[in-house]
Amino acid sequence: MKGVLLINLGSPDSTSPKDVRRYLGEFLMDKYVIDIPVFQRTLLVKGIILNTRPKKSAAAYKKIWWDEGSPLIVLSERFKEKVAKNCSIPVALGMRYGTMSIQKGMQELVDQGVTEILAVPLYPHYAMSTTLTVEEKVKEVQKKHFSSVKVDFLESFYNKEEYIDVLSKTVADKLYYEEFDHILFSYHGVPERHILKTDPTKSHCKIDGSCCNQKSEAHKYCYRHQCFETTKLVAQKLGLKEGTYSDAFQSRLGRDPWLQPYTDKEIERLAEEGKTKIAVMTPAFVADCLETLEEIAMEGKEEFFEAGGKEFMHIPCLNDNDDWVAVMNKWIDNWISKN
Repeated sequence: MKGVLLINLGSPDSTSPKDVRRYLGEFLMDKYVIDIPVFQRTLLVKGIILNTRPKKSAAAYKKIWWDEGSPLIVLSERFKEKVAKNCSIPVALGMRYGTMSIQKGMQELVDQGVTEILAVPLYPHYAMSTTLTVEEKVKEVQKKHFSSVKVDFLESFYNKEEYIDVLSKTVADKLYYEEFDHILFSYHGVPERHILKTDPTKSHCKIDGSCCNQKSEAHKYCYRHQCFETTKLVAQKLGLKEGTYSDAFQSRLGRDPWLQPYTDKEIERLAEEGKTKIAVMTPAFVADCLETLEEIAMEGKEEFFEAGGKEFMHIPCLNDNDDWVAVMNKWIDNWISKN
């Protein structure tokens, strides 16, 4: 019997500093997130970050927390319920970090008699800190607890026509984009070294102005290329004119170089160049979360206004959009028919 496990990032159980600290500890100790030797990572995370960051992060979570709980969890659950309603096989939800674990999601499916699982990392673009860590965790849990269960993975869908169509439609539905001076595509940032580490050729990725436009097998694992490709395809779909949109990367951590331009700097630049009305979308996320609701919709808006901007719109993620649900159901049906 087949089943589907939808997997997203996760969230603290509450906005209390204690719960946030526990969540951040699991997240930041992941070797695919902070990819430095374990001794150094432990000193950094447990010796510094977890002694300073939880209170600040808890305050940020409080600003976006819903009565039902974490927006990311609530929206993911709504999405899962809609997908399950239109699916011929069992569907479960798991998170890479937090108490709603991947193991619990797999157990839910196994308890229903599932012996073959399609694991769906809910990340459009491949990155070692998202897709890879999910895949490795699923394999680890499978080997330890569900060795008789077969697991397949849905590949990154950053350039799939159905995804581009539904993503473009959310933009068209939310605003008349010609009335805005600029649309900013803000993607979650990653350290530059992650791009180099995931390059299977060990030579193509140079993080310059050309490598992402040169055809290469490296693109299958290149987060930077895939982000730029999503923007290009959406811009083509919407007929956006050159110069009316741009890319940026948010949520950097530490002093190492991360992908640029940085979102906060790009927002300021646009305002300082006379762009008074901008819209920001976040295609790296399929569900609204701290990084979209607080970092963009609140902090980004404030930064834009302080720099002279007049009108700011955050375009919501796909969330439990019915068209997005239909796309996921189509992909699941395709997997069922091929297996």
